[in-house]
Amino acid sequence: MIKIIDYKAGNAPSVLHAINRLGYEAAFIRGPEELEGAAHIILPGVGSALATMNSLHEMNLIDALRDAVLHQKILFLGICVGMQILFEHSEEGDAECLGWLKGRVVKFDASKVRVPQMGWNRVSLKKSPINQEREDFFYFVNSYYVAPENKSDIWGTAEYGGPFAAAAHKDNIYAAQFHIEKSGESGLKLLKEFLCSDKENVKC
Repeated sequence: MIKIIDYKAGNAPSVLHAINRLGYEAAFIRGPEELEGAAHIILPGVGSALATMNSLHEMNLIDALRDAVLHQKILFLGICVGMQILFEHSEEGDAECLGWLKGRVVKFDASKVRVPQMGWNRVSLKKSPINQEREDFFYFVNSYYVAPENKSDIWGTAEYGGPFAAAAHKDNIYAAQFHIEKSGESGLKLLKEFLCSDKENVKC
């Protein structure tokens, strides 16, 4: 079963709609007991890293998510802020994040580019277990971006006042700074590639 984490600052209904368009069923997670039976876990994000972390703490999900993703190796997808909180620290709200990946979240330089970045941007995606190397356009709404410590964790890059990490991947963890669910056919294609895989193999 595909499970979507539904929290106060999230965008879970839009992600559910995109999944349904692809012909899949999914359920919302609002507590740790609802992680049981998950084959895929999706953490969408709208708002700040601090608000997202506070919501996950209030829902008592931190330890259960860590076990499911880092120990059980369930496929995980973080979207927008859901990508940012995978790292150690965010400048946004001076937030301590999950720390599953090494690195920090920093703000775009407003003297060089308009902040927030809003609109379509070209992303160069590296080959991963779920996709072939390619370039495509995706939809962004972000004032902050991830600076990974390990360059091998960078799955995709884009340009906005210079190159930045637009997507990350390590083991069973995938994450996108852009909104997959709002990125038209390119977003649906990438979402389907994620959903077609499990921790054993690619199924379609």
